[in-house]
Amino acid sequence: MQTNPTYSSLVALGDSFTEGMSDLLPDGTYRGWADLLAARMAAASPGFRYANLAVRGKLIQQIVDEQVETAAAMRADVVTLVGGLNDTLRPKCDMVRVRELLTEAVERLAPHCGQLVLMRSPGRQGPVLERFRPRMEALFECVDELAERHGALVVDLYGAPSLADPRLWDVDRLHLTADGHRRVAEAVWQTLGHTPDDPDWQLPPEATLPPRWTARRAADARFARQYLLPWIGRRLTGRSSGDGLPPKRPELLPYEAR
Repeated sequence: MQTNPTYSSLVALGDSFTEGMSDLLPDGTYRGWADLLAARMAAASPGFRYANLAVRGKLIQQIVDEQVETAAAMRADVVTLVGGLNDTLRPKCDMVRVRELLTEAVERLAPHCGQLVLMRSPGRQGPVLERFRPRMEALFECVDELAERHGALVVDLYGAPSLADPRLWDVDRLHLTADGHRRVAEAVWQTLGHTPDDPDWQLPPEATLPPRWTARRAADARFARQYLLPWIGRRLTGRSSGDGLPPKRPELLPYEAR
């Protein structure tokens, strides 16, 4: 791996994680780790170009159908692909099919970019994760196998203690906070061979007093009402939070940080 390499372009594929939820900007849009990474890469490379094809709620089949061919045609220096996790959270998930589709995505992308980057996605602590952990770890085994076969880099967010800390997750318990996204950007930056800005990104924030029992129960009730029940409703009706939404940044254009 080259130290402090210079890249001229970045294309990011995926779902809400790569779109940047819940790193909310004042104008109501999302920033997220991919934008933060693009800003750092642009600072080191005049004329740097960036596209982000991610759309919240996308399953791996949709990423393959709607994003992969577009990304391959862009022939970027760096392509990041994070997908399949939404599939593992569905009540019915065919992990054999998920592996096949992720394999197809990697095989179509790897020959058409300078460096492909895959990820072992973060997972917060809690009972919900435990139910889906076997599927997630099966997905990550596939990621590791594909990376070795095709020369891709793997960013291990799943093994980072900081990103398992509930304090780095938003109130919806599905998306990282702004600090969580910052840490992901740092992890990818380092994996690409750059000098660390935050060598301790994997370490959790300093310990704080846990919330009282009543506050935790109130938060649980608010979470169920505002996020869990609507999420279940979408699963039962076959809808997605990303239905009808365009890609975040569909063209590979010069990038200026917001």
